[in-house]
Amino acid sequence: MNVAEQLVQQLVDAGVRRIYGIVGDSLNPIVEAVRKTGGSAKGGIDWVHVRHEEAAAFSAAAEAQLTGELAVCAGSCGPGNMHLINGLYDAHRSGAPVLAIASHIPSVQIGSDFFQETHPDRLFTECASYCELISTAQQAPRVINSAIRHASALDDVAVITISSDVSGAKAVAPTPVYVPARRAVIAPNPEDLTQLVKLLNDSKKVAIFAGLGVEGAHDEVIALADKLKAPIGHSLRGKDFIQYDNPFDVGMTGLLGYGAAAEGMKDADVLLLLGTDFPYNQFLPDTLTVQVDSHPEKLGRRTDVSFPVQADVKPLVEALLPLVKEHDDKFLKATVKRHARIMNAPVGSYTRNVEHMKPIHPEYVAHVLNEVADKDAIFTADTGMCNVWTARYIDPLGTRRLIGSFKHGSMANALPMAIGAQVSHPGRQVISVSGDGGLSMLLGELVTARMHNLPVKVVVFNNSTLGMVKLEQYVGGLPDFGTDVHDVNYAGVAAAMGFHSRRVDDAKDIREALTEALQADGPALVEVLTDPNALSLPPEIKGEMLIGFATAMSKVVFNRGAGEVVSMATSNMRNIPRP
Repeated sequence: MNVAEQLVQQLVDAGVRRIYGIVGDSLNPIVEAVRKTGGSAKGGIDWVHVRHEEAAAFSAAAEAQLTGELAVCAGSCGPGNMHLINGLYDAHRSGAPVLAIASHIPSVQIGSDFFQETHPDRLFTECASYCELISTAQQAPRVINSAIRHASALDDVAVITISSDVSGAKAVAPTPVYVPARRAVIAPNPEDLTQLVKLLNDSKKVAIFAGLGVEGAHDEVIALADKLKAPIGHSLRGKDFIQYDNPFDVGMTGLLGYGAAAEGMKDADVLLLLGTDFPYNQFLPDTLTVQVDSHPEKLGRRTDVSFPVQADVKPLVEALLPLVKEHDDKFLKATVKRHARIMNAPVGSYTRNVEHMKPIHPEYVAHVLNEVADKDAIFTADTGMCNVWTARYIDPLGTRRLIGSFKHGSMANALPMAIGAQVSHPGRQVISVSGDGGLSMLLGELVTARMHNLPVKVVVFNNSTLGMVKLEQYVGGLPDFGTDVHDVNYAGVAAAMGFHSRRVDDAKDIREALTEALQADGPALVEVLTDPNALSLPPEIKGEMLIGFATAMSKVVFNRGAGEVVSMATSNMRNIPRP
């Protein structure tokens, strides 16, 4: 056994079934060790050949988020492993247990400005909880074991750097036995519990804002909201775990927000933040705030917190339930009623009686996709406007999943994430909700889907513009610039690669096109030409936003005429709430 074979065996022992990457000479001993395992069907490891290492990292991150288990990607020396870095940043910020293998130049050449020389053990330190260079065969198995444990235990990225001469050397040290450790359950401090019960019982209007940390605690949080008569808002990452079967749901806040969450939080006496590290402090109200999180370093870093509580959400809520008293439901009823009114208009207005309208409303596409997709479908969303449409129109149902680059905010994530989701969940429907900007950035991964005959379904919202960036420019008082691209026929590109594909420019054809694609064998792509002027308005519009937008519109009128402004107004009139 050489070191590469020892490394691969350690990964097998840790439950790893595949490695995403691109082969290269410095990776050859490791790739050969993977080949010798015979693949996952024989209890070994599959090599999933992608077209860009960034996609390898995104794919691994998606697998890790969906399974909760260790996923692995790899890159050859120099440019190969440097391409991993953006996807690894996303995994790091998403809390995904990912191990990256960064191969290195020959060890004797390190420090001599050799061909393709970089220093991965330095480069990846900011996006990894563990980043180490393996310099000897004696050292290798302990470093590999430590990397596996760091990634798995901390839900974070670990990176090991290894030269081909080291990975090809004879293994000389024993292989550590790998036994996974069970996760600890963090119960609240009794004093925190006592103070929190008193605070909640003394309050009249409580609002809950839930994040990713409520995973596994849906029923308990709903029961708490029922006793407190508290409306529940949620972050995008918390959507999957709290929005379904939730009579207290009032939507989201922030740049992607909708519904009455913003007003509900602002009007509350006490805001209860459960398992969320929501980053946009400008959308958090100046309200007495309780924050509950298992990671104490997150407490109070977004907004002033009067009661910081380190605990897992589920044990804390279980402890609270028998101790908090039943609240009056006046505040809850008013907030839920307001939410229903907002969801009916404007959020619902784009999905009713719009089949005859051109250009196609992107909201309608997302609405129809929500209706025709499987009840346990996995959705991956590109950053930007695709985040908005999926957040507002895709229902989680308690059986679906929606993932994206929600904390790192990287373009081009949806398709490679869909690849990782499909490889690791071969029996489920996986849908990449892609913008034309994101898809074109890593367009080559369509080849990956076709090469492995993955039944990934790609829905492309093609507005020939970077819609979210355009909106940000307008709000900042700037005319849009550098955001538009010429029309590209992505359906034609996909067809040339062997996809089932269709291009839709008439809203009446959307349901049929999506249904056909979802039922097609193998990969499929539906490209929908959507309205480039459709904007996402946040749930709370501040004065400076209006000033910036008005300033930008005046600049557009002076430079390009009034026609474009009129067109934009026409596209978005129904977004304006009515009494």
